[in-house]
Amino acid sequence: MATSNEHPPDGWAFLGIGDPLLVVHDERRDLLAVAGTDAHSRTTPVAVYNSRFFVRRTLIGSRFPVHAMAFHPRRPLLAIGTGKYDGGYFFEGELLLMNVKTGAVASLIEHEIGRQVLGLEWLDEQYLGVLMAPSDDWQDEAAHEYGHVAVVGRTDWTAVPAQSLDGGDLAGPRIPAPRPDLREAAQRAAAELRSLWQARRAVPSQNPGRPWG
Repeated sequence: MATSNEHPPDGWAFLGIGDPLLVVHDERRDLLAVAGTDAHSRTTPVAVYNSRFFVRRTLIGSRFPVHAMAFHPRRPLLAIGTGKYDGGYFFEGELLLMNVKTGAVASLIEHEIGRQVLGLEWLDEQYLGVLMAPSDDWQDEAAHEYGHVAVVGRTDWTAVPAQSLDGGDLAGPRIPAPRPDLREAAQRAAAELRSLWQARRAVPSQNPGRPWG
């Protein structure tokens, strides 16, 4: 089958995540996280691949749309921020932590409704910056344009239990948090994948191996 230097002949269907909406690349470890949308499923697919060969390492389904992902700087972990507005009151969602090596996933927020997580950034090996929507929009007309940022610290993120982050962990100042345009996000994701695909086509085929033995 003929292939294209721009993209695979079937687009990105071979990734198995529907239309890609968010892409995060860890160039140092040749890891690629892609969140998509699957019209035939109620979950949002999230997969991790070897970025040189597009070999899939693991695949999970999120209960909510995915807004942010961030690879831990040292550990085989991917933080995933998800959520949505319920249409009447709450901004619900999850902060997921995926072990890329084992495929295990933990939902870290203790509250049943959780929080809509809009942004994630590892500040170092122990501290994770988390941008969240407000808990709800009760008497808050600007709730859809603002959020709260918290810095969550743990000594060893590989040992963090599920549902262990409480309101104190997630407290933080209110800041502007405009919601991204989904069409623009999809265009950025496709552009990032095209760039990686072109780089893949430019180098000889090798054994993809595994980043953690």
